[in-house]
Amino acid sequence: MTASPTDSRNDVRPDVRPDTDTVRRLPKAVLHDHLDGGLRPATLVELAAAVGHTLPTTDPDALAAWYYEAANSGDLVCYIATFEHTLAVMQTREGLLRTAEEYVLDLAADGVVYGEVRYAPELMLDGGLTLPEVVETVQEGLAAGMAKAADAGTPVRVGTLLCGMRMFDRSREIADLAVAFRDAGVVGFDIAGAEDGFPPADHLDAFAHLRAENVPFTIHAGEAHGLPSIHQALQVCGAQRIGHGVRITDDIVDGKLGRVAEWIRDRRIALEMCPTSNLQTGAATSIADHPITRLRDLGFRVTLNTDNRLVSGTTMTREMSLLVEEAGWTLGDLRTVTVNALKSAFIPFDERNALIRDVVLPGYDLATR
Repeated sequence: MTASPTDSRNDVRPDVRPDTDTVRRLPKAVLHDHLDGGLRPATLVELAAAVGHTLPTTDPDALAAWYYEAANSGDLVCYIATFEHTLAVMQTREGLLRTAEEYVLDLAADGVVYGEVRYAPELMLDGGLTLPEVVETVQEGLAAGMAKAADAGTPVRVGTLLCGMRMFDRSREIADLAVAFRDAGVVGFDIAGAEDGFPPADHLDAFAHLRAENVPFTIHAGEAHGLPSIHQALQVCGAQRIGHGVRITDDIVDGKLGRVAEWIRDRRIALEMCPTSNLQTGAATSIADHPITRLRDLGFRVTLNTDNRLVSGTTMTREMSLLVEEAGWTLGDLRTVTVNALKSAFIPFDERNALIRDVVLPGYDLATR
């Protein structure tokens, strides 16, 4: 019998707790990462000077530290407010091209072999670009980054998720964009923004259109708001994945799963979990006690993500290393969440399967020899 691409490999010891150097070499996959939350500090300084935007500081290291500290508020709304400065420099073709290209190169440097980047085109119109021009420009920048990464011997595939902002009323327009650009690198859709008070059901027209056009979508839910937001995202809106979803633990008592938790686990609905970000927004209390470990042990399809690399001062290597150091994760656990992410990626099955079989599993072999 032929082994499946996700079978354990005899030459990888899954019980090993890898050091940071080993983690850095591991192939990685990230499903939940915001373009406007991942700029390089030095790039932000240069682009801000070019457009005349005032930053808290023009020293790149100090700016990185300011972002990290400002985001550690324990409140999602305050966390989101830090995006004022990154969005200010992403209103022009030049700013979007550079940030998109560098985004890909930073993923490649972190060992990411597949990534999905999300952003809200409606927040990038102040410089005179139209919605389609924003998407076209970002796709051009991502393509340039992928070409450079491939030439450097660190290929990475990046798909795009277009976000509608849940507090505004343009989600149907953004859904139309996702449909229009689905053959040009856009792989799905998301609803983002302040969660509490802005239920995903307010955007049913967008979700119905996406389902009719066979475009997959994820929804931010269960981060700042509780179990009802997850239920609504799944059963009312039809999400195929859940962004964050940490509050699903509200439906698990003494190890017994409630109806919503059972639905998510049994139907292999991926949870896009972001430990460091969740600490900053108050959705979790520590890495050691983050729900991702408990949910992994209960058989949920958890995935590991960065959310916002600048705002959270993180990388996939850091997120993995924190779980190893503070939650006792092993090489096998890291491989599992990587495979989980690829299983739930918004790209065709054969392409997901090939990445698991030909890139991730052999990459784990090589990184641990």
